[in-house]
Amino acid sequence: MAAERSPSQVTLRPARLDDASSLAALAIEVWVGTYLRLGVNAQFADYVFGELTPTRFRELLQMPSETFIVSQNLEGIDGFIRISDGPRPPNGPGSAVEIATLYVQPRHHGRGLGKALLQAGLRRCFELGGDAPWLTTNAQNSAAIAFYQDQGFLVTGQTHFRIGAEAYLNEVLTYWGGGR
Repeated sequence: MAAERSPSQVTLRPARLDDASSLAALAIEVWVGTYLRLGVNAQFADYVFGELTPTRFRELLQMPSETFIVSQNLEGIDGFIRISDGPRPPNGPGSAVEIATLYVQPRHHGRGLGKALLQAGLRRCFELGGDAPWLTTNAQNSAAIAFYQDQGFLVTGQTHFRIGAEAYLNEVLTYWGGGR
């Protein structure tokens, strides 16, 4: 996939191995800002520093089953989508292609980056044979759920995201087409 411009002048390109530290920093910013509303405890900090690291992103970027597409501006990466080929939905219908992550820096919300990344990600899902890709999002993240529903996803089940002994309710959403 070559770099492309969407109608809103978003530059999208495939992620490169040298993007690993930028992806990790962006993931930490979005994850902490989205999910740690009441403070940071050791369990959450350990998760962030264990999973959202440059080393982990370098590993993922080298896996043939993983596709990363980034939104690039003049200064650097301001968003990315990760597609995983192979995982089946935890429950409910869907293809064996997951939209594992879609993150946009909060200060860049409202510019069409999320929609452009999602559309590019859906094209990749279809290339992989995933006619009904799926994703999960925290059940309390009503803004994300509304965004995905607006783009043609339906809530098709529930699962839990686990960190240590804790479980957090997540909605499973499956793409059925349409969207605005």
